[in-house]
Amino acid sequence: MTALAQRPGGSATVPVVEPTPGESLSSWQRIRLILVLGTLIAVGPLTIDMYLPALPAISDDLQTTAAGVQLTLTGTLAGLAIGQLIIGPLSDVWGRRRPLLVGTGLHVLASVLCAVAPNIAVLGTLRIVQGFGAAAAAVIAMAVVRDMFSGIAFARVLSRLLLVMGVAPVLAPTLGSALLNWTHWRGVFAALAVLGLALIAVTALGLPETLPPHRRRPARVLDTLRVYRSLFRDRIFVGLVLVAGFSMASLFAYVAGSSFVLQDQYGLDEQQFGIAFGAGAVGMITATQLNVRLLRRYSPQQILRTSLIAGLICGLILLGFAATNVGGLPGVLIPLWAVLAAAGFALPNAPALALAGHGEAAGTASAMLGAVQFGVGALAAPIVGLLGTGSIAMATVITGGVLAALIVLLVVVRPGRLPVPDRAAPTPVAPH
Repeated sequence: MTALAQRPGGSATVPVVEPTPGESLSSWQRIRLILVLGTLIAVGPLTIDMYLPALPAISDDLQTTAAGVQLTLTGTLAGLAIGQLIIGPLSDVWGRRRPLLVGTGLHVLASVLCAVAPNIAVLGTLRIVQGFGAAAAAVIAMAVVRDMFSGIAFARVLSRLLLVMGVAPVLAPTLGSALLNWTHWRGVFAALAVLGLALIAVTALGLPETLPPHRRRPARVLDTLRVYRSLFRDRIFVGLVLVAGFSMASLFAYVAGSSFVLQDQYGLDEQQFGIAFGAGAVGMITATQLNVRLLRRYSPQQILRTSLIAGLICGLILLGFAATNVGGLPGVLIPLWAVLAAAGFALPNAPALALAGHGEAAGTASAMLGAVQFGVGALAAPIVGLLGTGSIAMATVITGGVLAALIVLLVVVRPGRLPVPDRAAPTPVAPH
């Protein structure tokens, strides 16, 4: 944080960098915080991914099309986007814990109702509500990190946090596949309800309030709208949010299309699909951890630009193999995993750069960031279905997302003009 100090022998003032709250934590306290926040953020990926192996079964059971069942995924992403826009500002007013507990309770209720949904329309509607509840965990976890850290420290902690949350997409399809061995697809949603109850306990016992009353914003709608307006006027912030959103679109194109591509087109069973899906997530997790080491030598903007260029090259290779069927399944999986690894470098650095200058409204800024990420992802999912659910459709949307992210970064953000954070001292943030 920044404060003003008087120069010796004079009345002029100069900015003094104060340590962020996270710097006073011991190693064990920091690890515990990351584990708790990782559990929170994992709720979103688990809610999205855990039922993926069951998509073909849901399509048959509820007598709908592949595109129709993919709309339930779109509904979840839309709920996550809308929920963050609402819950984020509320967390700046009421603190972090109360909105988190209420949102998680809503997630539990929706999960129970999803387990007894009679048709695809009801299931799709309930998935919106389920996503809305899961949004509380996603946006508040990010806001807590911003409450505690900034700049390079924020990017490093977020990379560690992504290691914890990265276990979710690795385990989710595998857990879903295991559940499907002895229960119906409805049992997956019952398991998500149990997860939500466990999350409430974790929050109540292990997450302190990180936004003290003197830093909270007034509970006025106009003030919230003014904050959103100021964020929209920040060209660099908006550009970085779009970069994060298009990067997430590539990820969700993979999430939406992989079950149909790998199971229907290439003949993998539910367990084999879980292994293949998890292997891609492992590559992404590895990249997030390598990002921590790279941040010791390179700036976040350098890593972000390089990762998107590499991701675009791998995406074009993926598209070529998918269109020509050269290499069969390995010809699709290898460049696909490379694109996911590139996303593992982009996803920690784009949010860190976007939120660096908005510590005074971390909840609202995190909400806008998350809403755009999941909103763009919600658009990417049905596009894959509309294009045919095959490998070409999935590869086209994945590559298009990376290309759009790179164009916005180079044209709108212009990373070469961004200031390089100081590694020797805490990064200054706006006074609260």
